[in-house]
Amino acid sequence: MKKFLKISAIVIAVVVVAGTAMFFYIKSRPVPVINIGTVDMSSIKDGSYTGEYEKSPVKAVVNVSVKDNKITDIKIVEHKCGLGKKAEKITKEIINAQSLGVDTVSGATLSSRVILKAVENALEKGKKL
Repeated sequence: MKKFLKISAIVIAVVVVAGTAMFFYIKSRPVPVINIGTVDMSSIKDGSYTGEYEKSPVKAVVNVSVKDNKITDIKIVEHKCGLGKKAEKITKEIINAQSLGVDTVSGATLSSRVILKAVENALEKGKKL
C-alpha cells in the first residue's frame, strides 16, 4: 500500500509540474497580430450578416444586425476560446461605440481580436454596391 501511495504521489507531482509548465508556456507566447480595419457604417445596408474568423486555437462566428446604419445587435453563434470566454462582452462595447476601435478584454486578447475580426467580416458582407 505504501508503494502505491508513493507512485500515486509521484504521478500527481509530474502532472502538476507538466500542467504548470504548459500554462506558463502558453502565457509566454505572443498574441498573433490580427489587423482590424474600420468599417464605414454609412455604406452598410440594413440586414443581418454572419461573419467568422479563426486564428488557431480561437474561432468565432457572429451574427451582426444593422438598422439605419447602426449596429443594433451582435450574437455570438460560436466561440471556441479556451480561457477567452470573457472576451464575449466586447460585443456590447462594439454596439455602444458603433465602432470596431474598442479595447480588447484584458486576459482574453486573442479571443477579443478574433471576435472583432469576425464582426468586421460580417459587416463587409453588408456593403452597398
